[in-house]
Amino acid sequence: MAQNMTLLWGSGSVPCWRVMIALEEKNLQGYNQKLLSFEKKEHKSKEVLDMNPRGQLPSFKHGDVVVNESYAACLYLENTFKSQGNKLIPDGAAEQGLMYQRMFEALAFNEKLYAVVYYEWFVPENERHDSARARNKEALRTELGLWEGYLQKLGSGSYMAGRSFTLADVIIFPTVATLYRSGLAAERYPKLGEYYALVKDRASVKASWPPHWLEDPKGEGTLKDI
Repeated sequence: MAQNMTLLWGSGSVPCWRVMIALEEKNLQGYNQKLLSFEKKEHKSKEVLDMNPRGQLPSFKHGDVVVNESYAACLYLENTFKSQGNKLIPDGAAEQGLMYQRMFEALAFNEKLYAVVYYEWFVPENERHDSARARNKEALRTELGLWEGYLQKLGSGSYMAGRSFTLADVIIFPTVATLYRSGLAAERYPKLGEYYALVKDRASVKASWPPHWLEDPKGEGTLKDI
């Protein structure tokens, strides 16, 4: 079934990882895949542009259907293969509402994370300003406090939208993992640390763990003071 699927992806990319977790959760192993290098600008190659004119990853194709945005691809996989693998959208309206709320809040979560890490990675040292750095970090701290509160309200052992693993977790976990990869101290946000520990050993997550993270487990300390 997965043989007519193709995924072009980059290691450590939050959007790419989302789609890979969804594929694993729906038992769609064996799809055609190609790991591309962002550093070598391979995401701007003709191969990618033929599928995704924005020149971005992931680029996903199922038969004649091309779905490139990670949210759309995850929803497509769940809706197309509802009876296969793990169910990722709950039945109840209230549960669905919370799941979708958390999914779309993850856009702001990811944005605030990358405002900090991209500033450190890509802005030359002589062009950085302490005020901008402090503003970005404070915005991320506020965002982390929100998610810490959400998990506190749900109770110990909960996923992002309740007691079941859902599309909210497919979308959010790669961002959380990137936080810890970037040096976030688990003890400062204990509920988020508990969530990370709960999900990181899930089969779908382990099977799709970024390969360059496996090669260099240590990561970096960009967020050590957040």
